Amino acid sequence: MMKSELFRALALIQMLLAAPFAADAVEIFVAKNGDDHNSGTRTLPLKTIVAARNKVRDLRSNGTLQGEGAIVSIRGGIYEWTEPLHLDKEDSGTTDSPVIYRAAPGEKVHLTGARRVAGFAPVSDTGILERIRPEARGHVHVADLQANGIEDFGTVATKGKTIELFFRDKPMQLSRWPDTGFVQIKEVVGNSTFKSHGIPGTKEGWFTYEENRQSQWNKENDARLHGYWFWDWSDSFEQIESIDPATKTIKLHSPYHHYGYRNGQRYYALNLLAELDQPGEWYIDRQTNLLYFWPPDTMQDGDVRVSVLSNLVQLESCEGVVFRDLIFEGTRSTAIEINESRDCRVEQCTVRNTGSWGVVIRGGSHCEVKDSELYALGEGGISLSGGDRPTLTPAGHASINNHIHHFGRIYRTYRPAVGVSGVGNRVAHNEIHDGPHNAIQLGGNDHIIELNEIYKVCFETGDVGAFYMGRDWTQRGTIIRHNYFHDIRGPGLHGAMAVYLDDAASGIQIIGNVFYRAGRAAFIGGGRDNLVQNNIFVDCEPSVHVDARGVGWMHETISGIMPERLRAVPYRQSPWKERYPQLLTLLEDEPGRPKYNVIRRNISWGGTWLNAEKAAEPLITFEKNLVNTDPHFEGNPRSTDSTILDFRLPPNSPAFDIGFEKLPLEKIGRQNR
Repeated sequence: MMKSELFRALALIQMLLAAPFAADAVEIFVAKNGDDHNSGTRTLPLKTIVAARNKVRDLRSNGTLQGEGAIVSIRGGIYEWTEPLHLDKEDSGTTDSPVIYRAAPGEKVHLTGARRVAGFAPVSDTGILERIRPEARGHVHVADLQANGIEDFGTVATKGKTIELFFRDKPMQLSRWPDTGFVQIKEVVGNSTFKSHGIPGTKEGWFTYEENRQSQWNKENDARLHGYWFWDWSDSFEQIESIDPATKTIKLHSPYHHYGYRNGQRYYALNLLAELDQPGEWYIDRQTNLLYFWPPDTMQDGDVRVSVLSNLVQLESCEGVVFRDLIFEGTRSTAIEINESRDCRVEQCTVRNTGSWGVVIRGGSHCEVKDSELYALGEGGISLSGGDRPTLTPAGHASINNHIHHFGRIYRTYRPAVGVSGVGNRVAHNEIHDGPHNAIQLGGNDHIIELNEIYKVCFETGDVGAFYMGRDWTQRGTIIRHNYFHDIRGPGLHGAMAVYLDDAASGIQIIGNVFYRAGRAAFIGGGRDNLVQNNIFVDCEPSVHVDARGVGWMHETISGIMPERLRAVPYRQSPWKERYPQLLTLLEDEPGRPKYNVIRRNISWGGTWLNAEKAAEPLITFEKNLVNTDPHFEGNPRSTDSTILDFRLPPNSPAFDIGFEKLPLEKIGRQNR
């Protein structure tokens, strides 16, 4: 049995053994062969989940539920939704007796916002065949979207409106060139020149190219370029206005990229019929309503779907609503949105093939995504936002024991596997990998990031952190502990960090983590009051970095934006003054200098121990670190089949002589419950 299958089986057993209220809850049944005029019993099921929701409302209004909760059991099959499921206060259960929407035990339920496309035929139009490259002729098929009942063709790379094609539940590639990787700007030629950090560029998107391919795109009517136009941490999609083959110049439509353009930066082209040249690529001609597709295998009925709905589920001011063991897929925007709700959960579910996020939780309290898999996401995985900063009241939202991977599929930067903001949220036991930029991006106060395994992220971007936060002294109190960061690297001048406290981020604790081949592992970018304690660093470059940018290139921000953000919170009042007393005197205590950082009882083996800027090093407190001394790991963490347990320390390890505390290695990562 595959690991994923075992995980699902164990989760199903847990589900069946749990929920003591289930015996008292009213059960309503939904099936593909049901009828919304039925009573909703096992033998007379309803056809749609909307009808089941309405049934729950009716039962509550006539007093049948009496607080016991309800279960909506959905029989197996693919349910093509024509509208999102909206739930509000009247659809609520309670914390102890929730309303549960679940797959019938042992059955697989797909809830999709994508519509099946049929009627494909090989391309025969001679004009189209002339535009398609010779290697693609005979392979590309075409179907009429309007004939399939699809009237809204969406747009190219516009948040919430991006239409996509899926073949056998996998997202296919919008036609692009080059098929992998990037090409580079040869030279920017815009009129508005400027310099940023000493690097010259232009504000207008006009530039020359080296290759001959671009000169062949003049017949394309909606070609786009996706690129990292100035910095390796900021991407955007730009529309081509014109191409001049004589001068090999591309001119983009305004508005232009916010940071401008510079020589040597990378981009690729997409949404061009002429570049539909390999299996899996597709293109929509919005003038003729035709979808062109080179299938990667022989097409069968139901193999091809395109996303139609923006969302699948929207909760507003709900309490005690649970989604369990369901597959949510095929949306143009976020699959599940939970707003201003309490004690609602998405558990043991699969969320995939979205044009935006998987699950977004805003406001409310104690909502969770747990024991689920989220992947093939156009933007991020899970967003947790809640809690009240003025009073430091925690929200208690959580992402627990999820497998989140292959995220940031369309929009590449600042779309993390888990985004956290507000106060008092928790990210624990998640396995996160295969994302081009951040794994966890954080803002706010008093969050817990613990027991996660994070790897193979940041691979396409530079000056980036697997964990990232920055540019605000007041976002304090977060603890990053007992995580496993490994195999993290990024391109460009600044590469990738594991924990990146950027631009004077302060008051963060980095405790008891394992960093293996994790780039610049613990990175303090000019901040204060940070603690790096009891961590294991192996083959990092370096293990710890501290700089003094606040008295260097960042000095204007230190005297401008940072004090504004400090004054925006009630730091002189309770509970702030008791919780963060350092803020009371910060502005009078050389705020640009990285004071009061403590680095103690860490192990650094292999790689480089420290990179501290000259102005920062005298301000750091170093205590009892074990550097370049063999800690005698029980396993061989450098072997190709190593695990987190290879970092165990025997009783005679010299690490214990410095007071190093044993790490809960067996608890790190996803757990079978």
